[in-house]
Amino acid sequence: METQPLIDEPLKGELSALYRAEGRQYHNLAHIEAMLALARHYRASLHDPGAVEAAIWFHDAIYDSRTKDNEARSAALAEEKLAGRTDPERLGRVATMIVATATHELPSLQRLGDEHFIRDAALFLDMDLSILGAAPEAFDSYEQAVRREYGWVEEPMWRAGRSAVLKNFLARPHIYHTEEFRQRFEPQARRNMARSIAALEP
Repeated sequence: METQPLIDEPLKGELSALYRAEGRQYHNLAHIEAMLALARHYRASLHDPGAVEAAIWFHDAIYDSRTKDNEARSAALAEEKLAGRTDPERLGRVATMIVATATHELPSLQRLGDEHFIRDAALFLDMDLSILGAAPEAFDSYEQAVRREYGWVEEPMWRAGRSAVLKNFLARPHIYHTEEFRQRFEPQARRNMARSIAALEP
């Protein structure tokens, strides 16, 4: 289903500069590279690997911890930069995947009527959350990095807010949308988050 790659070297360079910006402790190039490595690993399971790669490259392109519309702005940037490189429908799928990282819930199938797309979106969202199921040391480093990105938030507010985010994920029947990621990451993710909540709460 792929024709020419959506993301060429000049565009990678442009996006890499955004991910190297000061203040990005976790949402940086290392996060993108980790996701791209997972995309390569699961490539055979992806219907449109090129669209998933584009969504990975753009999904945190705009990142400001003080605002609430990073995902929408990142999706808009993808639509702007990728215009003319593929058909509007495919571009819409890339943007939809990016916007879905705001809640990590799957886009509705009725609206797009495309099971292949939903499968790609599920794998993409799971790749983005793979850090939750990392080894305890890597998870702790991630938590510390995110805390530094929110360095402007006072400690009591941070503890309450972060705890609420983690509890929201733990309350879901599944953190991950795909069977592959549930088997590989879910048990460890639940242990990591429960441990983090215990440390955050007085």
